[in-house]
Amino acid sequence: MDYLKKIESWKREGKKIVFTNGCFDIIHAGHVDYLKKAKELGDILVVGLNSDESIRRIKGKDRPVNIQEHRKIVLEALKPVDLVIIFDEDTPEKLIKEIKPDFLVKGGDWKIENIVGADFVQSYGGKVVTIDFVHDISTTRIIQKVKNGTR
Repeated sequence: MDYLKKIESWKREGKKIVFTNGCFDIIHAGHVDYLKKAKELGDILVVGLNSDESIRRIKGKDRPVNIQEHRKIVLEALKPVDLVIIFDEDTPEKLIKEIKPDFLVKGGDWKIENIVGADFVQSYGGKVVTIDFVHDISTTRIIQKVKNGTR
């Protein structure tokens, strides 16, 4: 897996790896703020991106709105993001174990004890961090507004 070689190279250079994951179906200001804050924790921000299939299993047959290749292109264009890895599983646990990030990051709506991979990351001295959302916005709300024709 090429991404593991890239990550190992960064680690050899002494770079701190930050990992987060999500669907990132319709990128909005909340996502951008969150990714910016996640990147500030370290040197390299790696984003695990749920595949189309995993999103359908998690969120239902009407999602994602944007296909994984397009979601990956958008994420890769964002300044804080250094690497995007698409994963097919429902959780990023396997990816977290491969990467062994210095920081595992999730949104403030997650309790640390419920974050997949938290115990593993903490077992080798890594840190698990939650980031509060500053914009009261979500992809689900955006989709509802479009469906309802509201602002």
